[in-house]
Amino acid sequence: MPAHRKEIPMRSIHPWPGRAHPMPVRLALLLLFASVAAGCDTVGKHARAPEAVAPPVEIVLPPPTTTRGEFTIEADKLDTWNAVGQIAVRTPGVEYQGRAQMLDLYALRYRGEEFLILTKALPASATITRLTTKVTATSSRGAPIDSDAVAEFLVLLQRELPAEIESVRARQAAEKRAAEKRAAAKKAKHGKKKKKS
Repeated sequence: MPAHRKEIPMRSIHPWPGRAHPMPVRLALLLLFASVAAGCDTVGKHARAPEAVAPPVEIVLPPPTTTRGEFTIEADKLDTWNAVGQIAVRTPGVEYQGRAQMLDLYALRYRGEEFLILTKALPASATITRLTTKVTATSSRGAPIDSDAVAEFLVLLQRELPAEIESVRARQAAEKRAAEKRAAAKKAKHGKKKKKS
């Protein structure tokens, strides 16, 4: 050992002989453990309850009260109903599923949407002085419907109905004249047979 170095006795390094760790180290470790344990305490009086995460809110819109695109037309209900049928069967993309004249409706499918087209006569009033028919659509359950396909079809009907109603009236008048002509011819033929007998 070099001469300038002085040997330090073991007693000065370990003030408490026979102990593995001196007391200040144990005390420091105990305090460290206590502070760590206190930091992990979530049930203590200062601990906050975890914030509840609200479930996503689903926005439910009320069902429509009117059908987008419904309209009125100054025409007889039966003429309007007949014209709607003519337009429906010749319009590309419209599937004709059925009709009920007593209920003034057609069951149709257009662009994947099933619906009913209704023609209802409106009663005379201070504002309605001529025969007027309301043309609207409903779901198959009879509820108002708000759909782009239905609104598009109603716009098509509103545009084409006036001309189609005139066409239906002309066709019905021609059929009536033809029926009257046949009846007159039959009556005349029947009258000639009676005179011969």
